[in-house]
Amino acid sequence: MDDMLPRFFFRLFVFVAGLGLVASSISAHGQDDTAKRGRKYKAPPPTARIEVTILKDVNGKPIENAAVVFHPMVGGKDEGNMELKTNEDGKTIIDVLPLGDTVRLQVIARGFQTYGEDYKVDKAEMGIEVRMKRPGEQYSIYKSFDLKAADSKSTDAAPAKDGPPAKPADSAPPAPATPPAAPPQTK
Repeated sequence: MDDMLPRFFFRLFVFVAGLGLVASSISAHGQDDTAKRGRKYKAPPPTARIEVTILKDVNGKPIENAAVVFHPMVGGKDEGNMELKTNEDGKTIIDVLPLGDTVRLQVIARGFQTYGEDYKVDKAEMGIEVRMKRPGEQYSIYKSFDLKAADSKSTDAAPAKDGPPAKPADSAPPAPATPPAAPPQTK
């Protein structure tokens, strides 16, 4: 008789625990019913999955730990920002931006020029590749600047063999020659 009492309590405990699990699973499925939501409920908009790849412009190798900042734009106004870091493959993924919006993408990486561009989020899945450049020389109004040297450094194409070299488009026309001064008159 003493042996039956602990067995009875054990079976009772298992039975009550089973009823508790059944009751909790029924109540958990109740939240899946969308027909009984309050009248102020608004379903979230569909979102896009955007994968951004950050590469070095020189050799195409990925840049790790670059800051990728997303600025959602609503009506041309910045609505805050979301910052992610790139992994060892130079990639980061965001999947919370609503379809149809515009997002301003900003990339900041140590030793490279800051990148910024606006993108229209019009597809459910987008891939963006950004090639980061090293910083160039700063321009100053206090330092003389040779346009010919800058043009030869910035263009990769060889100059044309036929004809005179082209003049820069933004150069000013030569100043008109001044007439010689008249000799002083004596009385």
